[in-house]
Amino acid sequence: MGKFTDQIQQWSSEFGKEYTDRNPHTIEVMDGLYKKQFGLTRTELNLIFLGNLDRSIKILEVGSNVGTQLQGLQEIGFKNLYGIELQPYAVEVSKQKTQNINLIQGSAFDIPFKDSYFDLVFTSGVLIHINPDDLNIAMREIYRCTSEYIWGFEYYADQYSEIPYRGRRNLLWKAAFAKLYLDKFKDIELVKEKRIKYLDNDNVDSMFLIRKRSTKNDPQ
Repeated sequence: MGKFTDQIQQWSSEFGKEYTDRNPHTIEVMDGLYKKQFGLTRTELNLIFLGNLDRSIKILEVGSNVGTQLQGLQEIGFKNLYGIELQPYAVEVSKQKTQNINLIQGSAFDIPFKDSYFDLVFTSGVLIHINPDDLNIAMREIYRCTSEYIWGFEYYADQYSEIPYRGRRNLLWKAAFAKLYLDKFKDIELVKEKRIKYLDNDNVDSMFLIRKRSTKNDPQ
């Protein structure tokens, strides 16, 4: 499992199990939630960012929870899908509700796959829950495991800032995560980024696709 943090302890506890039970368990519920929040479904966003990619590429989600994001990719034709998730309960739920998706328990701090094993590695609402002091470890592991693309969907802010999460501190941060990747790794470039404002408040999320410069097949 590698590094153990206060955040891992929280997400592995009953607090994390409650999050899993709140999480959308179907593509339909997830798309409805995105449509209400952003005016776009998650399926529509997936197609905007990944629609031109070969459906046979190998994809890993870091922090897959119950597997709904991976099911969304499966729904639009992607076949080689993997997920790692900290929480044993979420892993068991995801295994029961998915088919033909490879799901294991694991941590972003020690991804149990060899270098460049995947064509694309992604997070969705995961980097926001990693303490800024530890984020470089997770980013380095994500970078290590992909041969080509890093994809993310995270809360956005110009400056790193902590915000309370369900009355607790030290569990949630907003930042310009795409920029943090670009500042850290010099052989990558931004393919595209979309800042997505919430319909009912001033919060903004960012979806971004990053590519290692030595690779080909930029999905314009």
